[in-house]
Amino acid sequence: MGPSVGGVLFHVVKGDIARMETDAVVNAANNHFWMGGGVAGAIKHTGGASIEIDAIRQGPVPVGQSVVTNGGRLGARHVIHAAVMGQDLQTSASAIHDATRSALECVHALGIESVAFPAFGTGVGGYPPADSARVMVDAVLGFVRGRDDLELREITFVLFSDELTGVFRETLVSAIAI
Repeated sequence: MGPSVGGVLFHVVKGDIARMETDAVVNAANNHFWMGGGVAGAIKHTGGASIEIDAIRQGPVPVGQSVVTNGGRLGARHVIHAAVMGQDLQTSASAIHDATRSALECVHALGIESVAFPAFGTGVGGYPPADSARVMVDAVLGFVRGRDDLELREITFVLFSDELTGVFRETLVSAIAI
């Protein structure tokens, strides 16, 4: 069992986010929502092309915003497509923070209890893993602390490598201890 903050239980696991059994998974998206490789490709491959078609219909959006689609054939009911980057495939701390926060606002609006996040920007975006972890953990903790209006009960960071898993675990434990 992982740490808990504001009634929300946190987990950090190595795995395939497209295989998660959760209310929603978050896609680290571009702002036009084309689903090529990485997390987006895994979600599209497992969940079906209808996820991408639905997302594209809702775009483009400014970087930092999110849209919601159904989960197709995924174990998740919803996919939250968080625009972490534009068409240049570059990201930044502010884009990662805003996309994380926007995804959480979608979770709150949907009234769901569980969500799984990947490491934003660390794939094609080339953002340093430790920086992504710090920004995402800060955004998530800032969202859940001091709130009594959340139905959200569980946040899982699902990472594709041992390195990312370790970095996110250390960052989360350190941030909660503060």
